[in-house]
Amino acid sequence: MTQKDEWLKIESLDMEAQGVAHNSEGKVVFVEGALPGEEVQVQVGKRKNQWEQASYVALRHESAQRVRPGCPHFGLHAGACGGCKMQHLEASSQVAIKQRVLEDNLAHLGKVKPERVLRPIEGPTWGYRFRARLSVRYVARKETVLVGFHERKSRYVADMSVCPVLPPHVSAMLVPLRGLIGRMQARDTLPQIELAIGDGVTALVLRHLEPLSEGDQALLRAFAAEQGVQWWLQPKGPDTVHLLDADGPELGYSLPEFGLRMPFKPTDFTQVNHQINTVLVGRALRLLDARPDQRVIDWFCGLGNFTLPIATRAREVLGVEGSEALVQRSRQNAQRNGLSGQTAFEARNLFEITPDDLVAFGRADKWLVDPPREGAFALVKALADLQSAPRPDWAPPQRIVYVSCNPATLARDAGLLVHVAGYRCVAAGAVNMFPHTAHVESMAVFELASA
Repeated sequence: MTQKDEWLKIESLDMEAQGVAHNSEGKVVFVEGALPGEEVQVQVGKRKNQWEQASYVALRHESAQRVRPGCPHFGLHAGACGGCKMQHLEASSQVAIKQRVLEDNLAHLGKVKPERVLRPIEGPTWGYRFRARLSVRYVARKETVLVGFHERKSRYVADMSVCPVLPPHVSAMLVPLRGLIGRMQARDTLPQIELAIGDGVTALVLRHLEPLSEGDQALLRAFAAEQGVQWWLQPKGPDTVHLLDADGPELGYSLPEFGLRMPFKPTDFTQVNHQINTVLVGRALRLLDARPDQRVIDWFCGLGNFTLPIATRAREVLGVEGSEALVQRSRQNAQRNGLSGQTAFEARNLFEITPDDLVAFGRADKWLVDPPREGAFALVKALADLQSAPRPDWAPPQRIVYVSCNPATLARDAGLLVHVAGYRCVAAGAVNMFPHTAHVESMAVFELASA
């Protein structure tokens, strides 16, 4: 058991950005707010047989990577916002930690070592968050409205006046939004506002549990005119989202390297960090190296974020996605960008895909895989099964570019690709999509060993 006067040496950071130390008994202690190289005294909040969780109460030998957080709501204090976990760590050191997390996961979970480590993809560390889900709560006893992220380790909404990871014009809107909600009749039944920013358009999706009065709608219109935003209303599920006024400008983002514009609805999945996404797509396409005589399959294609850029390089691209709504959006985007002739799209549950399905989708020279956090296990297993029992009418892709938002599931799938399906992991690297958070995005490239 860790003693109050015991000084612990922080050895590393875990995936939740907690310092990792061992006490005098050899037990692992996870210390919130502590950085590698620091020595701390702690207050233990949770004890288990194999580990303890604590926060530091005294610090000596401060890390050279420790910096002053850029947000007044960040920290370990009561009521601190839980949206960020690494603002106390210098930005380039955050990226190095994420790169190490990726390599450790590949090594320990997948038993895979990439032949080449890609330089991490980095971008702006503040004002980058073009998508966010902001919780809303009217606190009657204080006669105030809270709009923001949850407090750390809590269901309560943090009392936020600014948020530096949001674009400056949205951060400056938090206090006016609180005032707006406070004046609305429906203030008790407005649980969240979803933010979606496109090129020149800021959309706010208001979830409301009861119909809005004419007076409340007038307040929303006045706010929109004052702040230059576009209101969407969501009375029930995501399919009920609609513009407050039907004549608003279209949401969309650009991929200038490929001459593409990608329209989207505010509840569609798009990347949070548009600057990083632009660089990510460019690197993925260079690593994929699709050529005019090749067919490519883009698995988990979403609204065509990778599919359409690939279509500007390859002979043919098939995009496969679980959501029928996103498949429809992909087809519309392909048509809008003059790429219908080079693209095809299908809706399919990729978590239940079989070897027979892969054969039915046909041969492809290359794959791009961009799954959600659950990874692409069923897809990779189907590929491995076909490699173990080859069929004359099918051949595996020569190269796979795998874009991941969870290093653990990437490592699991990489292990199957390398040790069962016959691929080499030729490259891997981190993508800092979410600065100041512990979220690790990454990219890996696999090539058929016999290629």
